[in-house]
Amino acid sequence: MLELKDIRTSYGPIEALKGISLKIDQGEIVCLIGSNGAGKSTTLMTISGILRPTGGSISFMGKNITDAPPHRIVEMGISHVPEGRRIFPKLTVRENLEMGAYTIPRRLKTTPPNPPLSKGGAGGVIAQLDKVHGMFPVLKERWKQLGGTLSGGEQQMLAISRALMSEPKLLLLDEPSLGLAPLIVSKIFKAIRDINQSGVTVLLVEQNAHAALNLSNIGYVLENGTITLQGIGRELLNNEQIKKAYLGE
Repeated sequence: MLELKDIRTSYGPIEALKGISLKIDQGEIVCLIGSNGAGKSTTLMTISGILRPTGGSISFMGKNITDAPPHRIVEMGISHVPEGRRIFPKLTVRENLEMGAYTIPRRLKTTPPNPPLSKGGAGGVIAQLDKVHGMFPVLKERWKQLGGTLSGGEQQMLAISRALMSEPKLLLLDEPSLGLAPLIVSKIFKAIRDINQSGVTVLLVEQNAHAALNLSNIGYVLENGTITLQGIGRELLNNEQIKKAYLGE
């Protein structure tokens, strides 16, 4: 589904990614773990077109997207939830969600809390809205509230929901549990599992290595811009190197 081959990405003279290669098959949850500054967020931003690689290639669903602009990548089916949530704080919950659906031609024209459902399938904004409200009911309650007034956990739910509004095939998640209370973290990870079970492939960057590896089919370890280890997620939990470096064991 997604394949990176020898990707190199730089910030000026500093090379952040030094030739990484990884592959994600359709339907998988793949996690990328590593210390701060290892290049995890850079990897996601390179995939989503925010950063342009200086070398290598990226293919998605058999098409080369190495030089594609971000809006085109979204249209092709990749959505990115950035680190720190990055919602629009001065827009309402409704407006944030509508922004996520800009690639879908038919715009939302009804006002919840009880919008009619699209019975026609996956093509409509209303259908997507119903899905995210089912996943995160609190957003339905906060429909007219400004994004910046939500709690941290609610903002993360909104950021994920905004990305889902474009009906992605692949969801990029950057540190979704960062700064959240344990109860909210468990809800976020359950939502990630539910999103994947609904048919969306997930690439997850996560500081909580134990939770990420336990959830993932495949895990990659990124150190100083290079991939140093990869394997089945749950098997990596028993790797001595992983235990010492990321699990505090």
